[in-house]
Amino acid sequence: MTDPATTAPESWKVTLPCTRAEAEALDGDIAAFALLDRPPVLMTSETEPDDDDAWRLDAYFEGKPGAAALRLLKALVPSAATAKPVVQALQAQDWVTVSQQGLVPVTAGRFHIRNLESDPVQPGYRNFLIGAGRAFGTGQHETTSGCLEMLDRMRTAGMRFCNIADIGTGTGLLAFAALHLWPRARATASDIDPVSVDVTAANAVINDVPTGGGTGSLALFAAAGVDHPGLLGRAPYDLLIANILAGPLIELAPSLCACVEDGGTIILAGLLDDQADRVLAAYRAQGMRLAERIDTGQWPCLRLRKRPRIGWRRPRRWNVDSRGEAPGYGSW
Repeated sequence: MTDPATTAPESWKVTLPCTRAEAEALDGDIAAFALLDRPPVLMTSETEPDDDDAWRLDAYFEGKPGAAALRLLKALVPSAATAKPVVQALQAQDWVTVSQQGLVPVTAGRFHIRNLESDPVQPGYRNFLIGAGRAFGTGQHETTSGCLEMLDRMRTAGMRFCNIADIGTGTGLLAFAALHLWPRARATASDIDPVSVDVTAANAVINDVPTGGGTGSLALFAAAGVDHPGLLGRAPYDLLIANILAGPLIELAPSLCACVEDGGTIILAGLLDDQADRVLAAYRAQGMRLAERIDTGQWPCLRLRKRPRIGWRRPRRWNVDSRGEAPGYGSW
């Protein structure tokens, strides 16, 4: 007799129609899903070539989605306001395989990102294996590839860094890349979602990235923004990466800039082209200047540098009143 536990479907797929514009807006992390214990994996595809209004959203859940999850999903695609979600049970573990089907390895700068073990290794590149799953940042999104390209350009230009932080690390990919480019640096990665920290630790093992607190290794913290003694204790950083969302980037501007040394660099991503001016204004108010910009589609990646300050205006220590939180936000 077959054991019901081995045949019972444990994963579910929800399908909704959407437009191409909605699909592109979903091609990254959804902040609201960061609050879910088991956030879904989202996949979008066109159903009719050359028709921008004929796209489809497939969301893969571990466990049957409840009414609240369905409402949240429909809110992401306003064009489907009157459509009835198609909810389908899948066999156990199918959601991981299906969600990764169609993911093409990404090459950015000197990095090649594989999402499946079956994907071939690219000679001449630093290959990373970052599987799709419980955390965001597999390298597929333009924000991540833009950051990889920016890091590569900085290394090619001869820039050197010794104390690096990746805030909102997701899968750890950007921290891994930075540590590869500057192997003598001390690196730190954090995320508001403890699951992402666990995933980063697992990915570090898979990709032979040393973890720990010393030179040439990666320290991991779960924190909202930079609100953690470990993060503050390792500041100031000469390179800080924040690939999250425009809202938290603006909110975190004072605390992130306070953690960067004079003359240090911040890389910002996760913002849309029409949000760039507002994000830049928030960081210019903290003494940052725009040094370089890479546009990948509608997703810019900004490299900022902190203006040196002298005399009594020079910041000398962390302001204990600047907690550096952005509650409710996840990472790309």
